[in-house]
Amino acid sequence: MQGLQPLIAFAQTARRGSFAAAARDLRGTPSTIAKSVARLESSLGVRLFHRTTRQVSMTPDGERLFRRCERVLAELEDLRADAAGTRQTVAGTLRIDAPITYGRKVLMPVLSELLREHPELRLDLRLQDGYADLIRDGLDAAIRVGDLQDSRLVARRFDAQRLVLVASPAYLAARGRPERVEQLAGHAAIVFRLPSTGRQRPWQFRSGRQAISLLPEPTVEVNDGEGIAAAAAQGLGLAQLPDNIVAEGLASGALVEVLASCRPAAMPISVVMPTARLQPPRVRVLLEALMAIKSGKAA
Repeated sequence: MQGLQPLIAFAQTARRGSFAAAARDLRGTPSTIAKSVARLESSLGVRLFHRTTRQVSMTPDGERLFRRCERVLAELEDLRADAAGTRQTVAGTLRIDAPITYGRKVLMPVLSELLREHPELRLDLRLQDGYADLIRDGLDAAIRVGDLQDSRLVARRFDAQRLVLVASPAYLAARGRPERVEQLAGHAAIVFRLPSTGRQRPWQFRSGRQAISLLPEPTVEVNDGEGIAAAAAQGLGLAQLPDNIVAEGLASGALVEVLASCRPAAMPISVVMPTARLQPPRVRVLLEALMAIKSGKAA
């Protein structure tokens, strides 16, 4: 087992991004962890980390080793769990990254129920509208909206959201209600600035089989979906938002949907993970809970 210690030190450093954090997790010292990783690098003849004074990041060789190392250590943990009879125990910290509004409105109730069902489970939920690096940030899973770009990750689709164009009744009374996409040019637009790129998110529509993408001249720019909904409810213009953000406003009458017949195709919502093999119980129960969302909507 002693021969596994350098791999364990390497894997935990890769997950946490620093020797100090890995040392806290493994109940050692940063110098001990760093020396263990250095010995592994020396024995393999490759550099596994780029090192700075504050953090470490994996080299391409380090990323390849980490993916293989995760599988080996997961198999070892499963063997230990089998021997101890604890394979089905749901415990430990579930680390998840999710978009802010979807995390608050949809994911949090699901996670709250998981915590009630499994008292030994702990939660580390990180809400942001940018994309986290699962391997670098030591995440078990992340919730992603839209088409997925990173082919290294394992993904399972469990939900979908639609983009809805809305405005307040007062705005429509004052400025008129557009009946065609072409009429949007004369209207005030409240737009979303993407945190990952700083660019404006285009408005999306569908006319028959044709997909239409527009970049309206912004009257108001907001970097938060619920902030955009609030601006629209105040009569500042038209806004296109996910249906889970505008549902309450539509139900109360504070917002009205516009061009409903031109809604674009629904965007997939997926849970992504570093690997599909030998997932710990905490990840398995998360997947089961998320798949229940899909089943509930299908029903």
